[in-house]
Amino acid sequence: MNVRTWSPKMRVERGFAVGAIVLAVLWPVLFSPYWAHQLLIETFFYGIAASSLIFLSAYGGMISLAQTAMYAIAGFILGNLVTHGGPGGTSKGLHLGWDPTLALILAIVMTTVIGLILGAVAARSAGIYFLMITLTFAVIGTYFFGQVTKVSGFSGIGGINLYTPGWIGDLIAHPNRLYYIALGTAIFVYALIRYVLRTPFGLTLQGVRDEPIRMSALGYNVALHRALAFCFGAFIASLAGVLYVWWQGQVAPDALGLQQTINLLVMAVIGGLRRVEGAWIGAFTYIIINDQLHTVGLPFGLGGSFNSIIGLIFLAIVVVSPDGLMGVWDRLARSAFRGPRGGARVFRPKDPVPEAGSS
Repeated sequence: MNVRTWSPKMRVERGFAVGAIVLAVLWPVLFSPYWAHQLLIETFFYGIAASSLIFLSAYGGMISLAQTAMYAIAGFILGNLVTHGGPGGTSKGLHLGWDPTLALILAIVMTTVIGLILGAVAARSAGIYFLMITLTFAVIGTYFFGQVTKVSGFSGIGGINLYTPGWIGDLIAHPNRLYYIALGTAIFVYALIRYVLRTPFGLTLQGVRDEPIRMSALGYNVALHRALAFCFGAFIASLAGVLYVWWQGQVAPDALGLQQTINLLVMAVIGGLRRVEGAWIGAFTYIIINDQLHTVGLPFGLGGSFNSIIGLIFLAIVVVSPDGLMGVWDRLARSAFRGPRGGARVFRPKDPVPEAGSS
């Protein structure tokens, strides 16, 4: 008979999560619209993109630098499919003028398929080689969309948020709609990742991460699992890309450039590469620091660019906790929830749940 144990740390984390969701739902009504429409929406979609990176790193053993490329590709596809030329449109792009709902679905599907193809190319590499291959994907994407003016050009595609599905409505006139869409998508992505990790595919992927040679000897196709994981990461990133262009209104090649690639990696590392929750923690921390440095500045007359300041903060977090802010929380929680003899407190329900099939 198994006894279901209840971790105090898990109870506290779930309490924080419920509180954060309730606060996020009420924020546009009770607090500053600037925070909701600028900082929090940005946190949601960057957190989604960072979660795709953390999923690949923490559970697939693959640190990908192509996740910005994936969400930018989704934005470019959506922009080319949905926009119209002439007045109210832009001069760059295909301007096919398709139905916004159909364009939205195709942008996500096409980005996911591209992720599968790129994942198949990189799946047989590991470590620094995988890192460099995915960085190459981002560089190729930057120059492709920059130099092929038919689909973009370096000036990019604008006015994308003028063409949204009818069931969503006007996001410019009603920014709260985009806020709640971004919040709901972030919750959906987190729940989806947690679900996938508990499926046979997710468990096998973690085995591939830890023992690829042994898993191959057991008959599992290691390269296929890595390619499918990369494909799943591309799907998640495509959702972030759609939210990005609806929020920004445009997309340009610098959206998948080296600077954006580094920024997303910094967000993931600050939050913690070992836990999915770190994606949104890192994105929120990065965006708040960025906003405060640009609006308030440093105290005591201290100078310095944002890159230098965030670099110092990044270095301090990595030195103190290689697992990021979530690693700091994990250590504090382990210390706080130890019993009188140093063991973890365990709570058990009064009526243990019997095993399936037991009498």
